[in-house]
This record gives sequence, structure tokens and C-alpha cells, in this order.
Amino acid sequence: MSLRARADGAAFWSSLVIGLLLTVFALPEVLRALKPFWLALLVVYWALEAPERMRLGTAFMLGLAGDLLSGSLLGEQALRLLVLAFIVARLRARMRFFPMPQQTLLVLGLLLNDRVVMLMVRVFQGTPAPDWTFWLAPATGALLWPWLFLLLDLARARGGRAPRGEA
Repeated sequence: MSLRARADGAAFWSSLVIGLLLTVFALPEVLRALKPFWLALLVVYWALEAPERMRLGTAFMLGLAGDLLSGSLLGEQALRLLVLAFIVARLRARMRFFPMPQQTLLVLGLLLNDRVVMLMVRVFQGTPAPDWTFWLAPATGALLWPWLFLLLDLARARGGRAPRGEA
């Protein structure tokens, strides 16, 4: 296995573990509505940059892990991430070449779509409709997208560098 592939694997798995930890990280009540769906942002990034790693099955399993850790309805996050990964896989060829502002708007649209899927699951479950703050998290995720994208790109680039004295 090449050094680059090993570095990508380390960045991939460590980012997913951090994403799962951020999912269960408790925030004060005031900030809870602003908490982005970290796993969705990671699925979008990895489906764009390493589709061989973030396949539909991987997104589904990541969602199941998120469901188990957060105590949500089993399969809710799995369904949401599966839909998200499918859409990104379909748009990947175009989305990779969008400038960052346009990509950020597309990520906002993807996160809003995720909220619609979540709302549909909750309606079928019989949960009352959420208030307007339900729609704030996608905006937070879109604002964080450029920084998360750069951070993960930096982690992948640093990990793939040859050690000093080699190359």
C-alpha cells in the first residue's frame, strides 16, 4: 500500500471518529439548534474527494453508528446519509470543479434536503413539527463547509508527504 493511500485511510477513519464524537458532543440549549450535522459534512467531503472510500454502504453504516451513539431512531441517520451520499455521487463530476462559494451553496442545498428527509421520517414517526430553529443547522454547516474542506485537504496532504531524506 502506498504512503498516499495509507495517509488517506488514516485521515478518513480519524475524521469519521471525530465526526461521531462531535455528533454526541453536548451543547448548551441556546446553541443546540446551530449544531451542524457533522456526519453529513464528512460524507459530502469524502464522497467528493475519495468516492472509493465513501460508498453508499459506508455512508449507511456510518449513519447506523451515529444512530446508536446519539440514541435516535435506528436507521434515521443511516437513511439521511445514504440519500446524501447518493446525491453527491450523482453530482460529483460537476461539483468537484465548482468554485468554493458555489460549492458552499450546493452543500447548503444538500443539508436542507437532509432536513426535509429528517422531517419526513419524523412525520411518519408521529413526532410534532419542529419550530423554525430546526432550519438553522444547515446554514451553520454551510458556513463551516469551506473551512472543513480545507482542513481535511490539509490533513490528507500532510499525511501523504514523503519523510525527510526520501522522495
